[in-house]
Amino acid sequence: MSVLERVVQREGSQEVSSTRRKSRELGKKLREQLVDCLGLEVIAGMVDGAGGRRVRDELSVTCRSLLNDEAYDSLLESERDQIVREVLDDVCGLGPIQSLLDDDDVSEVIVNGPERIFYERGGRLCQSEASFESSEQVLTIIDRILAPLGRRLDRASPIVNARLANGDRVNAVADPIAIGGPAVTIRKFSNRITSLSELVRLGALPQWYAQLLTWAVRTRRDVAVAGGTGSGKTTLLNALSCEIGLDERIVTIEDSAELRFNTHPDVVRLEARDASIEGTGEITIRDLVKNALRMRPDRIVVGEVRSSEAIDMLTAMNTGHDGSLTTLHAGTPDEAIMRLVLMARFGMDLPTDIIEEQIATALDVLVMSNRFPDGERRITTLSEVSHAPGGGVGLTECVAFDKGTRTWRFVEEPRFVEESLKSGALSRKEVEQWRRLVPVQSA
Repeated sequence: MSVLERVVQREGSQEVSSTRRKSRELGKKLREQLVDCLGLEVIAGMVDGAGGRRVRDELSVTCRSLLNDEAYDSLLESERDQIVREVLDDVCGLGPIQSLLDDDDVSEVIVNGPERIFYERGGRLCQSEASFESSEQVLTIIDRILAPLGRRLDRASPIVNARLANGDRVNAVADPIAIGGPAVTIRKFSNRITSLSELVRLGALPQWYAQLLTWAVRTRRDVAVAGGTGSGKTTLLNALSCEIGLDERIVTIEDSAELRFNTHPDVVRLEARDASIEGTGEITIRDLVKNALRMRPDRIVVGEVRSSEAIDMLTAMNTGHDGSLTTLHAGTPDEAIMRLVLMARFGMDLPTDIIEEQIATALDVLVMSNRFPDGERRITTLSEVSHAPGGGVGLTECVAFDKGTRTWRFVEEPRFVEESLKSGALSRKEVEQWRRLVPVQSA
């Protein structure tokens, strides 16, 4: 970039910053006038009472009348719309991040102190032009989020994990943990992807691969989905869970309830609970897994195993609860097995070879989910889990994935397909049809 281009870019940036500052000042003035006109108690009563679109419409009329003041004469109509929207977001919603939360294409909203707001769209992080006025405003918004949940964020409890009524996950940290100001991460719940067919439509995996996963669930294979943060593990788990028969009883266990079963008639959803400020009342994932075994489940679905509950999950898979589903953090299938061994040892001090025996017996299928630098998410490899010839856990790759070309390759047919044919769980006709769709397999 030439010197002239850099100067022009800097001047343009300064002009935008100046316009933004002026807009913020006028917005602050309009907000103060709105409070003076109606009274803080009246506005608070309106927001806490009816809420929603009706309150915004009523307050919008008042804001529009206040904008007739000569102090706002220089504003264009589009600027007036923006200022009114920002004031209403601040009064009725969650301030500068409300528009991001309302945007269905935004999957995550991140606040790094008052000055920096980021959001994820299409798997990529972008910085928002909006910002908070101060750390106090960020804390006010956090209180507005947590108050209906009976939670709070303060120096005595500077870390909060919570779930909103719409399923969005919230993590907030404040002083003295967050040095640069309060930080908030909101992972928005997407209700748009609820089936494997939808993932196929989005290009996350091919149809023949989706059919294989459907059969794995239908024939009651114990399946683990592994991948990194934000790779789409929970989305795939939800899609797999929707393949469970309507005549089966499901118990779901999650740290923060996200799974949806809109059409399944027999689902019990359990959610872990953090300890109170007094340090009591904590309910862990491990507590819930143990309790689920007493609830007559046909299927146990654990949102994510991340600690000692791994041993209880493996035990459940080995004691008649076939067809269980779960996720875990790992970058490769080998790492996933290693992590399972480590987590299981947190729960019970057993020799590694015994834990590996448990894993090889309990787990049937390991599926990897990946997010790429450009934001695309793909369901990548599928490995069948078994006993290794020399002992330990053996992994047989059945579906391979080339990250360079982002294409799938069928390596070999999982053993469970032929086993299901022999048991009658799958018909010869549907398997033969599927085999004709599968890419040429290696010898």
